Amino acid sequence: MMSKFNHVPVELPELKTTTINHQRFYVTPEKNYYPSITTVLSIRNKKGLMEWRKRVGNDVANHVSRTAAARGTKVHHMCEDYLNNMETEWPNKWEEHKKNFLPWCLFGQLKDKVLSNISDIHAQECGLYSDKYKVAGRVDCIAKYNGVLSIIDFKTSTKERSDNWNENYYIQGSAYAEMFSELTGIDTNQVVILVVTEDGTVQEFIKEKGNYLDALKDSVIEWNRHNETDSKGHPIIYR
Repeated sequence: MMSKFNHVPVELPELKTTTINHQRFYVTPEKNYYPSITTVLSIRNKKGLMEWRKRVGNDVANHVSRTAAARGTKVHHMCEDYLNNMETEWPNKWEEHKKNFLPWCLFGQLKDKVLSNISDIHAQECGLYSDKYKVAGRVDCIAKYNGVLSIIDFKTSTKERSDNWNENYYIQGSAYAEMFSELTGIDTNQVVILVVTEDGTVQEFIKEKGNYLDALKDSVIEWNRHNETDSKGHPIIYR
């Protein structure tokens, strides 16, 4: 039986993006330039990534990164279209997804094991921002998960992830929860990370936003310390 997902209308602003000094910024309706939350959090694992690149070489690192990004993007699109009821409302377009074999198989595992836990979808692939934290980003999904309104993020991985590898994901989700609350007045305290691996394993990580807000604040402060001005001394966050 095909699922039919209910959508709850929520008004959110349209945000444009731009790149400054190789970093992504979102332009708010008030013309503020806020760095993406993924850009801000990249400073937390920069050393580890540099060591990995040095160990495997740039060619291998670039290939692995591009392959993982392409796979993840396709799975994200499948999840988004499925939750938008494309399977039932636009079946011919939905069939196009089946041409991407590995992403289709990974999506199938998510569909069979966890996507039925989602209901009352408030937003998908929407830009969000916070004047409080002065960051922005694009959230995968905001919906009820097992009846609790949550920030939901879909991840793909070559192998199972240990919980302590995911802190950046939890901080990112907590940032989205803060942004959504600030923009809509709707509190969202639960962060759900759904991971599917290449062998078909599905992992579910559920966290509370409040446990990661201090880390979010510290990350923003650290990023601003390194990026507050450009090479000419001009501010690059607010314009």
